[in-house]
Amino acid sequence: MSGIPVRRPAAYEDLLAVPDHLVGEIIDGELVTSPRPATRHIAAASALGDELGPPFRRGRGGPGGWVILDEPELHIVEQIMVPDLAGWRRDRMPEIPDAAFFDLRPDWVCEVLSPSTAALDRTRKWHHYAQAGVNHLWFLDPAPRTLEVYQLDLGTWRLLSSTAGDILVRAVPFDAVEIDLAAVWAR
Repeated sequence: MSGIPVRRPAAYEDLLAVPDHLVGEIIDGELVTSPRPATRHIAAASALGDELGPPFRRGRGGPGGWVILDEPELHIVEQIMVPDLAGWRRDRMPEIPDAAFFDLRPDWVCEVLSPSTAALDRTRKWHHYAQAGVNHLWFLDPAPRTLEVYQLDLGTWRLLSSTAGDILVRAVPFDAVEIDLAAVWAR
């Protein structure tokens, strides 16, 4: 016996014990905690949801057909992840389930990058979103005001566009309508 304690994989009970001031996820069997997002992060995520909601969730000024949610708890590919925003095409999720989490993979995920989460979002979570078959991934970074848009192509992320500043963009899968990034960055 070496006296080295054996680490057990994190369980859902561990996630439930995470204090409210932290966001908890279980990635690769490890309980990962991050501080709740800072105001710039929250403002950007909320503003992006405001830009996408009317045309894509409600069909006002756009095609509709989407369910878009803030910070849904995803139970996919044996991981528990909490993206900043996620969207499902309405034909895949006709009704929002009355459950504490979602086991149906989203069609789109947006991670708002912050210093405390960017490395996790760009490495481990990025890999698992691809493994789950999420078709579209966005990285929104309010500090340098950038948006990176990726599409899954044969299991590999392909960068479709990288933009910066206060511009209007059309970004898949929401390219039917221009998104005003100036409104997303506004505080």
